[in-house]
Formats: sequence, structure tokens, C-alpha cells
Amino acid sequence: MLCIERLSIRLGEFDLRDISLEVREGEYFVLLGPTGTGKTVLVECIAGLHRPKSGRIFLNGRDITDLPPEERGIAYVPQDYALFPNLTAFENIAFGLRVRKFPEAMVRQKVQELAEWLGITYLLHRLPLTLSGGEKQRVALARALAVEPKVLLLDEPLAAVDEQTRERLCRELKAIQRQTGATFIHVSHNFEETLAVADRIGVMNFTEGMGDEGRGTKLRIGRLLQVGTPEEIFYRPANEFVADFTRAENIWRGEVRGQTAEWAQVWLNGASLWVQLPKGQSAPKGEVTVVVRPERVKLLPAKAQGSEQMNLLCGEVAAMTDKGAMWRVEVATEIGIKVVALLSKREAEPLGLALGQSVAVAFDPSFLHLCPTTEGTFAEVISVADK
Repeated sequence: MLCIERLSIRLGEFDLRDISLEVREGEYFVLLGPTGTGKTVLVECIAGLHRPKSGRIFLNGRDITDLPPEERGIAYVPQDYALFPNLTAFENIAFGLRVRKFPEAMVRQKVQELAEWLGITYLLHRLPLTLSGGEKQRVALARALAVEPKVLLLDEPLAAVDEQTRERLCRELKAIQRQTGATFIHVSHNFEETLAVADRIGVMNFTEGMGDEGRGTKLRIGRLLQVGTPEEIFYRPANEFVADFTRAENIWRGEVRGQTAEWAQVWLNGASLWVQLPKGQSAPKGEVTVVVRPERVKLLPAKAQGSEQMNLLCGEVAAMTDKGAMWRVEVATEIGIKVVALLSKREAEPLGLALGQSVAVAFDPSFLHLCPTTEGTFAEVISVADK
């Protein structure tokens, strides 16, 4: 539906490099990553606000790279909503329809329908200055949806709201997307927000380097690291950064010592772990990153230490954090690594957990994930001699 082919753009000291991406028709796609990775630059290129240095953008097979914004069939809601301060909410919503010369009766009908649908009929007469953040967001959404875009771009739409409001607005955005059938591309740095709305996710990061223009220009280079469903990103991160940014917590360096078609043996600080490989995949060779999410760590009584259970480590409870319905438990293991487990209060109760208590941790071989080892997280120093 929306296809981006090897897009690159240089804006001052920022370089968005070699982005290739396909967003399917009717899906809710989230660009996820920390501030400064180029997420906004990418959606502004899609909207037609920047012309890329290289690469092409296609919408339903049509090359829109050089088209002006108004001819793309794409609506863009920036982070500040960009409502016209001198126009009422009604006039803001009607703006795109009037620019397109719709009959006034049709404009009024469309605005009224959208206002009723989004629950904002009571504020149509008000100016943006008098609206709350959530009200401004609904007006901006109504204005964008009024022109029935093929793609709706949302740049950090929930960045300025509190957690409770964010949860509610996530549900509303997802419901709107499903009801309209439009393709939504949503920019976010918040992983919980992303999980609440996304059909698929694209994770972005940046690296830092020095330019080669003879002036020692420092560049920040944005890249797309991984695209997948929430489950794929969550449980099978492409590298250490993705694992860390999505809060995998248990991220260790190990070495592959042997493998078969279905299994890999990983040496981790003197302990041997067995990893069940996904069908048709092999483990990276040599040094690897081992990842397992806290909710997939099994906590056992100390007496389990002598059992034949696979992937069992001994240790002591080093920290406990009450997370409401869950306990977050840190275990200092005998091989010198910290293991974080997340378990329900019901699971924790029979263990009678206390600081300093001897316990065992176990990992299901199918829950362990191996990915290539990469140095650094948010930034790496690289050569940009190709500039």
C-alpha cells in the first residue's frame, strides 16, 4: 500500500539513511524509537514536507515522491496539532473541505457527523485556546479525517497527556482506525503506548559520526532497525538496542559453542544454556546476545537446584519491587549475572520470597532468544566517509 524504497535525506546535521519500508493497507503502524532517530523526518517525507535526497515513495503503486502534499491523499497531524488559533473548532474541521470546494451543506453535514462520532459537538463553537489537550487532539483528528485520507500520519499524538488519559486515547485511536479502515502511521517513543495500538512496529535508532566535508561536522544518522508485529519485536528483537528499548531486561553476552538444526548450546559466564531455535533458523556464530523477557523467567524454590531441569541457575533474591498485581524480582546468580523475573502475586505467594533467600531460576529453551552482538545502545561512533 505505502512503499518506501531506500529513502535518504540530509537535514543540517541529521541524516536519515537508506529507509525501506512497506505499510499495509488498513493497518495501524507505529514508528517507535527514542527522540532524535528521524521518526518525524520520515513521516514529514511521507507527507511531502521534505523532498528526499534519494529513494522513492509509492502509494498504491503510484510514485508520489515529487507530488505536493495536497495531491498525495495523505493527512498529517503534527505533535502540536497545528490548529488555526483564529478559527473555531468547526472552522478548523471544515477547512480542508472548503479548500477542496465542497458545497457548504455537505461541509456542515460532514463536520457534524465527525463531531458526533468523536464526541466534540459541544465545543464546535470554541477557539483552540480554550480547549484541553484531549479536545485539541479530537479536533485535529476530525480535521484530518474530514478529507477521507488514504493514510493518516500522527506525530507523537499522546506525548503531552498523562498516563491515564494516554490509555483512554489509545483505545479511542485504535477504535477510530478500525472504524474508518484508514491506514494509520503513528510516531511514538513510548513502548506501552505502541503495544496498545500497533498492528506492526518499526523500531528506529540513531548512530553518531563525523562528516567527511573537511569541517569535522558531527552527524546523527537515523536508521530503521526492525519491522515486525508486537510479538516479534517483543520476543525476537533484532539486536541489543531493540531488546533494551523494549525493556527485555535480561540481556547477556554469551558464546555459541555448538548447534544442531533445532538447538544451540550457549556458554554464559561458565554455565551452559540450551536454546531451541525457530524452525529454519540457525544461531549467530561466536559471540551472541542472549535475551529473555522477565515474564518468561521461572522462579523456583532452592530445593530445585539438584533437579534435572534444563537451564537452571542458582542464586539469591537481591531485590523485590511491588508492581501492583505483579512482583519484579532480581536474582543475583552464582555465575555472576543478574536475572529479573516478573511473576504474579499468586505465583509468588507459595515461594515466600524474601531478600537474601536462596532460589533457582529456570529458562524454557523456546523462550530464550539469540541475536547478533552489537556494541552500544543509543549511539555508536561510525565512519561516514561516504558522505
